[in-house]
Amino acid sequence: MSIIDAILTAIVEGFTEFLPISSTGHMILLNYLLGNQEDAFTSTFEIVIQLGAIMAIVLLYAKRFITKFDIYGKLFVAFLPSAIMGALFYKIIKGYLFNHWVVAISLILGGIVLILVDRWMKPSEQMPEELDNVSYKQAFFIGCFQCISMVPGV
Repeated sequence: MSIIDAILTAIVEGFTEFLPISSTGHMILLNYLLGNQEDAFTSTFEIVIQLGAIMAIVLLYAKRFITKFDIYGKLFVAFLPSAIMGALFYKIIKGYLFNHWVVAISLILGGIVLILVDRWMKPSEQMPEELDNVSYKQAFFIGCFQCISMVPGV
């Protein structure tokens, strides 16, 4: 990976991380189009530049993390389904799902699903407007749906 490739990857990460699209999927496709091999350096680089987005979230919610301790329990409950699925199916996910064809198809189908859901769903009064109002049950279901995002491009 050249410096230009690294800069392009960082730009793609920066533009896509906070949109409802897969930043990882876009980086996989970009590296495929640039002819970069999926080696240890490329994988590590993609993970490290995503730490910037994680730190932005930590800073954005820093006050809540310091003053509201129940958020840790809800985050843990939301994390559990992904942790279990990731531990059980890591080899399958990494071996079969991290290729450019799966990512491209996932991006297209995911975009279509987002458009359809956005058009058909009506705002629900059951959905909390504030993070503090998320119940443990809702946190668990959010975590279950997050498992779908293990497919790059979703």
